[in-house]
Amino acid sequence: MSDPISHQPVPSVEADRTYRPGWLRFAWFLGRPPALTRRQWRVLGLVAAASFFEMYDLYLFTLSLKQIQAGLGIAEDQLGYLGSIVRFGALPAFGVALVADRIGRRRVLLFTILAYTLFTGATAFSPNATIFVVCQFFARTFAVAESLLAVVVIAEEFDPEVRGWGIGALAAIQSTGAGLAALLFAVVGHLENGWRGLYLVGLGPLLLLAYWRRALPETARFEAHRRQRADTMLQPLVNLVHMYPGRLLAVTTVLFVVAVAESGANFFGPKYLQDVHGWTPGGVGLMTFGAGAFAIVGNTFAGWLSDRIGRKKVTMGFLMGQVTFTLAYYNVPALFIIPSWVLMIFTLLGVNVVLAAYGSELFPTSYRSTAAGVRIIIATAGGSIGLILESVLYGVYQSHWPAISTLVLIMLFTPVLVALVFPETSGRTLEDIAPER
Repeated sequence: MSDPISHQPVPSVEADRTYRPGWLRFAWFLGRPPALTRRQWRVLGLVAAASFFEMYDLYLFTLSLKQIQAGLGIAEDQLGYLGSIVRFGALPAFGVALVADRIGRRRVLLFTILAYTLFTGATAFSPNATIFVVCQFFARTFAVAESLLAVVVIAEEFDPEVRGWGIGALAAIQSTGAGLAALLFAVVGHLENGWRGLYLVGLGPLLLLAYWRRALPETARFEAHRRQRADTMLQPLVNLVHMYPGRLLAVTTVLFVVAVAESGANFFGPKYLQDVHGWTPGGVGLMTFGAGAFAIVGNTFAGWLSDRIGRKKVTMGFLMGQVTFTLAYYNVPALFIIPSWVLMIFTLLGVNVVLAAYGSELFPTSYRSTAAGVRIIIATAGGSIGLILESVLYGVYQSHWPAISTLVLIMLFTPVLVALVFPETSGRTLEDIAPER
Protein backbone atom coordinates (compact mmCIF):
# COMPACT_ATOMS: atom_id res chain seq x y z
CA MET A 1 0.00 0.00 0.00
CA SER A 2 1.31 3.50 -0.83
CA ASP A 3 0.65 6.81 0.78
CA PRO A 4 -1.27 9.07 -1.67
CA ILE A 5 0.75 12.12 -0.70
CA SER A 6 4.38 11.07 -0.38
CA HIS A 7 4.16 8.02 -2.70
CA GLN A 8 6.46 6.17 -0.29
CA PRO A 9 5.71 2.65 0.94
CA VAL A 10 3.71 2.61 4.12
CA PRO A 11 4.53 -0.12 6.66
CA SER A 12 1.73 -2.66 6.83
CA VAL A 13 1.26 -2.16 10.57
CA GLU A 14 0.60 1.53 9.98
CA ALA A 15 -1.82 0.77 7.15
CA ASP A 16 -3.84 -1.70 9.26
CA ARG A 17 -7.47 -0.53 9.12
CA THR A 18 -8.77 -3.18 11.53
CA TYR A 19 -7.00 -1.53 14.46
CA ARG A 20 -9.00 0.25 17.19
CA PRO A 21 -7.26 2.21 19.98
CA GLY A 22 -7.97 1.34 23.61
CA TRP A 23 -9.28 4.83 24.42
CA LEU A 24 -12.11 4.40 21.91
CA ARG A 25 -14.18 2.43 24.46
CA PHE A 26 -14.52 5.62 26.49
CA ALA A 27 -15.63 7.67 23.48
CA TRP A 28 -19.06 6.13 22.98
CA PHE A 29 -20.32 9.39 21.50
CA LEU A 30 -18.22 8.78 18.36
CA GLY A 31 -20.65 6.05 17.35
CA ARG A 32 -19.42 3.43 14.89
CA PRO A 33 -16.14 4.80 13.56
CA PRO A 34 -14.95 4.31 9.98
CA ALA A 35 -11.93 2.15 9.13
CA LEU A 36 -8.86 4.26 9.90
CA THR A 37 -5.16 3.44 9.81
CA ARG A 38 -3.08 3.21 12.98
CA ARG A 39 -1.42 6.50 12.10
CA GLN A 40 -4.77 8.24 11.68
CA TRP A 41 -6.00 6.92 15.05
CA ARG A 42 -2.76 8.02 16.71
CA VAL A 43 -2.95 11.51 15.24
CA LEU A 44 -6.61 11.86 16.22
CA GLY A 45 -5.92 10.70 19.78
CA LEU A 46 -2.94 13.01 20.27
CA VAL A 47 -4.46 16.23 18.91
CA ALA A 48 -7.83 15.50 20.54
CA ALA A 49 -6.21 15.06 23.95
CA ALA A 50 -4.54 18.45 23.59
CA SER A 51 -7.79 20.03 22.43
CA PHE A 52 -9.62 18.46 25.40
CA PHE A 53 -7.66 20.67 27.80
CA GLU A 54 -7.95 23.65 25.48
CA MET A 55 -11.75 23.46 25.64
CA TYR A 56 -11.61 22.95 29.41
CA ASP A 57 -9.82 26.27 29.75
CA LEU A 58 -12.02 28.20 27.31
CA TYR A 59 -15.27 27.03 28.91
CA LEU A 60 -14.18 27.85 32.46
CA PHE A 61 -14.56 31.58 31.86
CA THR A 62 -18.16 31.26 30.70
CA LEU A 63 -19.05 28.66 33.32
CA SER A 64 -17.57 30.57 36.26
CA LEU A 65 -18.52 34.04 35.05
CA LYS A 66 -20.81 34.80 38.00
CA GLN A 67 -18.22 33.60 40.54
CA ILE A 68 -15.33 35.42 38.84
CA GLN A 69 -17.44 38.57 38.75
CA ALA A 70 -18.06 38.36 42.50
CA GLY A 71 -14.48 37.41 43.36
CA LEU A 72 -12.87 40.23 41.38
CA GLY A 73 -15.58 42.87 41.90
CA ILE A 74 -16.60 43.35 38.26
CA ALA A 75 -19.61 45.62 37.59
CA GLU A 76 -22.59 44.12 35.76
CA ASP A 77 -22.44 46.55 32.84
CA GLN A 78 -18.74 45.78 32.31
CA LEU A 79 -19.10 42.03 31.76
CA GLY A 80 -19.66 42.29 28.03
CA TYR A 81 -16.64 44.56 27.57
CA LEU A 82 -14.43 42.28 29.70
CA GLY A 83 -15.49 39.27 27.66
CA SER A 84 -14.81 41.20 24.48
CA ILE A 85 -11.22 41.97 25.51
CA VAL A 86 -10.53 38.35 26.35
CA ARG A 87 -11.96 37.25 23.00
CA PHE A 88 -9.54 39.60 21.25
CA GLY A 89 -6.82 37.33 22.62
CA ALA A 90 -7.55 35.04 19.68
CA LEU A 91 -6.24 37.62 17.21
CA PRO A 92 -2.51 36.90 17.74
CA ALA A 93 -3.30 33.25 16.94
CA PHE A 94 -3.11 34.37 13.31
CA GLY A 95 0.63 34.92 13.67
CA VAL A 96 1.02 31.47 15.18
CA ALA A 97 -0.85 29.93 12.25
CA LEU A 98 1.36 31.80 9.79
CA VAL A 99 4.44 30.28 11.42
CA ALA A 100 2.89 26.80 11.12
CA ASP A 101 2.83 27.13 7.33
CA ARG A 102 6.53 27.91 7.46
CA ILE A 103 8.08 25.49 9.98
CA GLY A 104 5.43 22.80 10.31
CA ARG A 105 2.25 21.89 12.19
CA ARG A 106 3.91 19.64 14.78
CA ARG A 107 6.43 22.06 16.30
CA VAL A 108 3.99 24.94 16.51
CA LEU A 109 1.25 22.72 17.93
CA LEU A 110 3.51 21.55 20.76
CA PHE A 111 4.47 25.13 21.58
CA THR A 112 0.84 26.25 21.75
CA ILE A 113 0.04 23.44 24.20
CA LEU A 114 2.82 24.56 26.53
CA ALA A 115 1.87 28.23 26.29
CA TYR A 116 -1.88 27.99 26.86
CA THR A 117 -1.30 25.61 29.78
CA LEU A 118 1.03 28.04 31.58
CA PHE A 119 -1.29 31.03 31.11
CA THR A 120 -4.26 28.97 32.30
CA GLY A 121 -2.44 28.08 35.49
CA ALA A 122 -1.37 31.70 36.01
CA THR A 123 -5.03 32.79 35.84
CA ALA A 124 -5.67 31.06 39.17
CA PHE A 125 -3.48 33.63 40.94
CA SER A 126 -5.08 36.76 39.44
CA PRO A 127 -5.38 39.42 42.20
CA ASN A 128 -7.70 41.67 40.19
CA ALA A 129 -9.69 41.92 36.98
CA THR A 130 -6.81 43.45 35.02
CA ILE A 131 -4.40 40.57 35.66
CA PHE A 132 -7.19 38.09 35.04
CA VAL A 133 -7.88 39.61 31.62
CA VAL A 134 -4.17 39.62 30.71
CA CYS A 135 -3.74 35.95 31.61
CA GLN A 136 -6.90 34.91 29.80
CA PHE A 137 -6.03 37.04 26.78
CA PHE A 138 -2.81 35.11 26.18
CA ALA A 139 -4.29 31.78 27.23
CA ARG A 140 -6.90 32.28 24.53
CA THR A 141 -4.22 33.20 21.97
CA PHE A 142 -2.49 29.87 22.23
CA ALA A 143 -5.60 27.79 22.96
CA VAL A 144 -7.26 29.05 19.79
CA ALA A 145 -4.06 28.49 17.80
CA GLU A 146 -3.92 24.91 19.08
CA SER A 147 -7.53 24.33 18.13
CA LEU A 148 -7.23 25.58 14.56
CA LEU A 149 -3.99 23.67 13.97
CA ALA A 150 -5.61 20.49 15.27
CA VAL A 151 -8.31 20.80 12.59
CA VAL A 152 -5.66 21.39 9.92
CA VAL A 153 -3.79 18.26 11.03
CA ILE A 154 -6.92 16.10 10.84
CA ALA A 155 -7.90 17.52 7.44
CA GLU A 156 -4.46 16.76 6.04
CA GLU A 157 -4.17 13.25 7.49
CA PHE A 158 -7.65 11.78 6.90
CA ASP A 159 -9.06 10.28 3.71
CA PRO A 160 -11.57 12.38 1.70
CA GLU A 161 -14.56 10.16 2.43
CA VAL A 162 -14.08 10.39 6.23
CA ARG A 163 -12.58 13.85 6.60
CA GLY A 164 -15.82 15.32 7.93
CA TRP A 165 -16.13 12.52 10.45
CA GLY A 166 -12.55 13.06 11.59
CA ILE A 167 -13.06 16.77 12.20
CA GLY A 168 -16.34 16.00 13.98
CA ALA A 169 -14.68 13.35 16.15
CA LEU A 170 -11.94 15.81 17.09
CA ALA A 171 -14.54 18.41 18.06
CA ALA A 172 -16.56 15.85 20.04
CA ILE A 173 -13.59 14.76 22.13
CA GLN A 174 -12.61 18.41 22.52
CA SER A 175 -16.09 19.19 23.84
CA THR A 176 -15.71 16.69 26.66
CA GLY A 177 -13.18 19.12 28.12
CA ALA A 178 -16.11 21.42 28.75
CA GLY A 179 -17.84 18.47 30.41
CA LEU A 180 -14.94 18.03 32.83
CA ALA A 181 -15.05 21.75 33.61
CA ALA A 182 -18.79 21.49 34.26
CA LEU A 183 -18.41 18.47 36.53
CA LEU A 184 -15.69 20.09 38.63
CA PHE A 185 -17.66 23.34 38.72
CA ALA A 186 -20.61 21.44 40.17
CA VAL A 187 -18.36 20.29 43.01
CA VAL A 188 -16.42 23.46 43.88
CA GLY A 189 -18.31 26.27 42.13
CA HIS A 190 -20.06 27.33 45.34
CA LEU A 191 -16.76 27.88 47.16
CA GLU A 192 -15.48 31.45 47.43
CA ASN A 193 -12.29 30.75 45.47
CA GLY A 194 -13.41 27.55 43.79
CA TRP A 195 -12.90 29.04 40.34
CA ARG A 196 -9.20 29.53 41.10
CA GLY A 197 -8.77 25.83 41.80
CA LEU A 198 -10.46 25.01 38.51
CA TYR A 199 -7.87 27.03 36.61
CA LEU A 200 -5.06 25.15 38.37
CA VAL A 201 -6.45 21.89 36.98
CA GLY A 202 -5.70 23.36 33.55
CA LEU A 203 -2.00 22.67 34.16
CA GLY A 204 -2.68 19.00 33.33
CA PRO A 205 -1.17 19.07 29.80
CA LEU A 206 2.28 19.71 31.29
CA LEU A 207 2.25 16.08 32.46
CA LEU A 208 1.66 14.83 28.90
CA LEU A 209 3.81 17.22 26.89
CA ALA A 210 6.89 14.99 26.85
CA TYR A 211 4.86 12.09 25.42
CA TRP A 212 3.22 14.31 22.79
CA ARG A 213 6.67 15.54 21.75
CA ARG A 214 7.80 11.98 21.00
CA ALA A 215 4.60 10.59 19.50
CA LEU A 216 3.07 13.38 17.40
CA PRO A 217 4.18 13.18 13.75
CA GLU A 218 4.35 15.94 11.17
CA THR A 219 1.55 15.69 8.61
CA ALA A 220 2.40 13.86 5.39
CA ARG A 221 1.07 16.71 3.26
CA PHE A 222 3.27 19.32 4.94
CA GLU A 223 6.30 17.05 4.57
CA ALA A 224 5.52 16.69 0.86
CA HIS A 225 5.31 20.46 0.42
CA ARG A 226 8.26 21.33 2.67
CA ARG A 227 10.63 21.83 -0.29
CA GLN A 228 8.06 23.97 -2.10
CA ARG A 229 7.20 26.19 0.84
CA ALA A 230 7.18 29.98 0.52
CA ASP A 231 10.44 31.92 0.45
CA THR A 232 9.18 34.49 2.96
CA MET A 233 7.05 34.28 6.07
CA LEU A 234 4.32 36.47 4.57
CA GLN A 235 4.08 34.64 1.24
CA PRO A 236 1.28 32.31 2.42
CA LEU A 237 -0.83 35.36 3.31
CA VAL A 238 -0.14 36.98 -0.07
CA ASN A 239 -1.10 33.76 -1.86
CA LEU A 240 -4.27 33.39 0.20
CA VAL A 241 -5.53 36.83 -0.75
CA HIS A 242 -4.63 36.54 -4.44
CA MET A 243 -5.42 32.91 -5.25
CA TYR A 244 -8.83 32.29 -3.69
CA PRO A 245 -10.31 35.70 -2.70
CA GLY A 246 -13.93 34.69 -3.38
CA ARG A 247 -13.74 31.64 -1.14
CA LEU A 248 -12.03 33.61 1.60
CA LEU A 249 -14.70 36.33 1.50
CA ALA A 250 -17.56 33.80 1.56
CA VAL A 251 -16.23 31.78 4.49
CA THR A 252 -15.22 34.78 6.58
CA THR A 253 -18.55 36.54 6.02
CA VAL A 254 -20.49 33.59 7.41
CA LEU A 255 -18.06 33.21 10.31
CA PHE A 256 -18.30 36.91 11.16
CA VAL A 257 -22.09 36.98 11.21
CA VAL A 258 -22.34 33.78 13.25
CA ALA A 259 -19.80 35.12 15.75
CA VAL A 260 -21.65 38.43 16.17
CA ALA A 261 -24.98 36.69 16.58
CA GLU A 262 -23.93 33.94 18.98
CA SER A 263 -21.22 35.52 21.15
CA GLY A 264 -23.60 36.90 23.75
CA ALA A 265 -25.72 33.76 23.79
CA ASN A 266 -22.72 31.54 24.54
CA PHE A 267 -21.07 33.92 27.00
CA PHE A 268 -24.12 34.43 29.22
CA GLY A 269 -25.62 30.91 29.02
CA PRO A 270 -24.71 29.63 32.55
CA LYS A 271 -25.33 33.06 34.10
CA TYR A 272 -28.84 33.06 32.59
CA LEU A 273 -29.70 29.83 34.39
CA GLN A 274 -28.51 31.23 37.71
CA ASP A 275 -29.99 34.74 37.42
CA VAL A 276 -33.35 33.99 35.76
CA HIS A 277 -34.17 30.44 36.77
CA GLY A 278 -32.41 30.37 40.14
CA TRP A 279 -30.10 27.46 39.39
CA THR A 280 -27.20 26.78 41.74
CA PRO A 281 -23.61 26.35 40.49
CA GLY A 282 -23.97 22.63 41.21
CA GLY A 283 -27.13 22.43 39.13
CA VAL A 284 -25.54 24.29 36.23
CA GLY A 285 -22.48 22.04 36.34
CA LEU A 286 -24.45 18.80 36.48
CA MET A 287 -26.83 19.88 33.73
CA THR A 288 -23.92 20.91 31.51
CA PHE A 289 -22.17 17.61 32.15
CA GLY A 290 -25.20 15.35 31.82
CA ALA A 291 -27.17 17.01 29.04
CA GLY A 292 -23.94 18.00 27.29
CA ALA A 293 -23.11 14.31 26.90
CA PHE A 294 -26.00 14.14 24.43
CA ALA A 295 -25.32 17.51 22.82
CA ILE A 296 -21.74 16.66 21.83
CA VAL A 297 -23.09 14.02 19.45
CA GLY A 298 -23.79 17.03 17.22
CA ASN A 299 -20.08 17.12 16.36
CA THR A 300 -19.75 13.63 14.93
CA PHE A 301 -23.28 13.62 13.53
CA ALA A 302 -22.66 16.82 11.56
CA GLY A 303 -19.32 15.54 10.27
CA TRP A 304 -20.71 12.10 9.37
CA LEU A 305 -23.84 13.51 7.72
CA SER A 306 -21.86 16.06 5.70
CA ASP A 307 -19.69 13.21 4.38
CA ARG A 308 -22.86 11.42 3.28
CA ILE A 309 -25.20 14.08 1.87
CA GLY A 310 -22.88 17.06 1.39
CA ARG A 311 -21.40 19.95 3.34
CA LYS A 312 -23.79 22.56 1.91
CA LYS A 313 -27.04 20.93 2.97
CA VAL A 314 -25.78 20.11 6.46
CA THR A 315 -24.30 23.59 6.97
CA MET A 316 -27.57 25.27 5.99
CA GLY A 317 -29.64 22.99 8.22
CA PHE A 318 -27.47 23.44 11.28
CA LEU A 319 -27.34 27.22 10.84
CA MET A 320 -31.13 27.42 10.86
CA GLY A 321 -31.27 25.11 13.85
CA GLN A 322 -28.79 27.26 15.75
CA VAL A 323 -30.95 30.36 15.34
CA THR A 324 -34.13 28.51 16.30
CA PHE A 325 -32.86 26.80 19.43
CA THR A 326 -30.86 29.77 20.71
CA LEU A 327 -34.02 31.87 20.61
CA ALA A 328 -35.88 29.05 22.34
CA TYR A 329 -33.32 28.77 25.16
CA TYR A 330 -33.61 32.42 26.12
CA ASN A 331 -37.39 32.65 25.80
CA VAL A 332 -39.11 29.35 26.69
CA PRO A 333 -40.62 28.55 30.13
CA ALA A 334 -38.43 26.78 32.69
CA LEU A 335 -40.00 23.42 31.85
CA PHE A 336 -38.38 23.41 28.42
CA ILE A 337 -35.03 24.95 29.34
CA ILE A 338 -33.01 21.72 29.38
CA PRO A 339 -34.13 20.34 25.97
CA SER A 340 -33.69 23.84 24.51
CA TRP A 341 -30.16 23.99 25.88
CA VAL A 342 -29.29 20.53 24.51
CA LEU A 343 -30.55 21.40 21.04
CA MET A 344 -28.86 24.82 21.10
CA ILE A 345 -25.48 23.24 21.93
CA PHE A 346 -26.11 20.36 19.50
CA THR A 347 -26.59 22.73 16.57
CA LEU A 348 -23.83 25.10 17.72
CA LEU A 349 -21.30 22.27 17.74
CA GLY A 350 -22.55 21.04 14.38
CA VAL A 351 -22.12 24.48 12.82
CA ASN A 352 -18.58 24.70 14.20
CA VAL A 353 -17.67 21.34 12.66
CA VAL A 354 -18.96 21.97 9.14
CA LEU A 355 -17.51 25.48 9.00
CA ALA A 356 -14.17 24.16 10.28
CA ALA A 357 -14.26 21.49 7.57
CA TYR A 358 -15.00 24.07 4.89
CA GLY A 359 -12.28 26.36 6.19
CA SER A 360 -9.66 23.62 5.97
CA GLU A 361 -10.77 22.16 2.63
CA LEU A 362 -11.08 25.31 0.54
CA PHE A 363 -7.39 26.29 0.61
CA PRO A 364 -4.12 24.55 -0.42
CA THR A 365 -1.62 22.93 1.96
CA SER A 366 0.94 25.70 1.52
CA TYR A 367 -1.30 28.24 3.26
CA ARG A 368 -4.01 26.17 4.92
CA SER A 369 -2.90 27.20 8.43
CA THR A 370 -2.72 30.84 7.36
CA ALA A 371 -6.30 30.61 6.10
CA ALA A 372 -7.29 29.19 9.47
CA GLY A 373 -5.58 32.14 11.15
CA VAL A 374 -7.49 34.63 9.02
CA ARG A 375 -10.74 32.90 9.95
CA ILE A 376 -9.83 33.27 13.60
CA ILE A 377 -9.26 37.01 13.15
CA ILE A 378 -12.67 37.42 11.55
CA ALA A 379 -14.48 35.22 14.07
CA THR A 380 -12.74 36.96 16.97
CA ALA A 381 -13.61 40.39 15.65
CA GLY A 382 -17.21 39.27 15.18
CA GLY A 383 -17.42 37.76 18.65
CA SER A 384 -15.94 40.82 20.31
CA ILE A 385 -18.18 43.18 18.36
CA GLY A 386 -21.13 40.97 19.29
CA LEU A 387 -20.36 41.32 23.00
CA ILE A 388 -19.97 45.08 22.63
CA LEU A 389 -23.31 45.26 20.81
CA GLU A 390 -24.84 43.15 23.58
CA SER A 391 -23.63 45.67 26.15
CA VAL A 392 -25.10 48.51 24.06
CA LEU A 393 -28.43 46.69 23.73
CA TYR A 394 -28.35 45.96 27.46
CA GLY A 395 -28.49 49.71 27.97
CA VAL A 396 -31.60 49.83 25.78
CA TYR A 397 -33.46 46.85 27.21
CA GLN A 398 -31.95 46.94 30.73
CA SER A 399 -31.71 43.17 30.39
CA HIS A 400 -29.25 40.79 28.76
CA TRP A 401 -31.82 38.33 27.48
CA PRO A 402 -33.79 40.40 24.92
CA ALA A 403 -30.46 41.90 23.82
CA ILE A 404 -29.13 38.42 23.06
CA SER A 405 -32.33 37.40 21.25
CA THR A 406 -32.12 40.48 19.03
CA LEU A 407 -28.55 39.75 18.00
CA VAL A 408 -29.29 36.12 17.13
CA LEU A 409 -31.75 37.19 14.43
CA ILE A 410 -29.03 38.62 12.19
CA MET A 411 -27.85 35.07 11.50
CA LEU A 412 -30.95 34.23 9.47
CA PHE A 413 -29.38 35.16 6.13
CA THR A 414 -26.31 32.90 6.49
CA PRO A 415 -27.98 29.72 5.12
CA VAL A 416 -28.88 31.66 1.96
CA LEU A 417 -25.28 32.77 1.53
CA VAL A 418 -24.04 29.20 1.93
CA ALA A 419 -26.55 27.97 -0.67
CA LEU A 420 -25.52 30.61 -3.21
CA VAL A 421 -21.73 30.74 -3.01
CA PHE A 422 -20.24 27.76 -1.14
CA PRO A 423 -18.90 24.87 -3.27
CA GLU A 424 -19.53 21.23 -2.40
CA THR A 425 -16.41 19.59 -0.95
CA SER A 426 -17.43 16.26 0.58
CA GLY A 427 -15.76 13.18 -0.88
CA ARG A 428 -13.16 15.16 -2.85
CA THR A 429 -9.43 15.20 -2.24
CA LEU A 430 -7.87 18.39 -0.87
CA GLU A 431 -5.76 18.74 -4.01
CA ASP A 432 -8.89 18.54 -6.19
CA ILE A 433 -10.78 21.10 -4.11
CA ALA A 434 -7.92 23.59 -3.83
CA PRO A 435 -4.96 22.89 -6.13
CA GLU A 436 -1.74 24.78 -5.61
CA ARG A 437 -1.42 27.65 -8.04
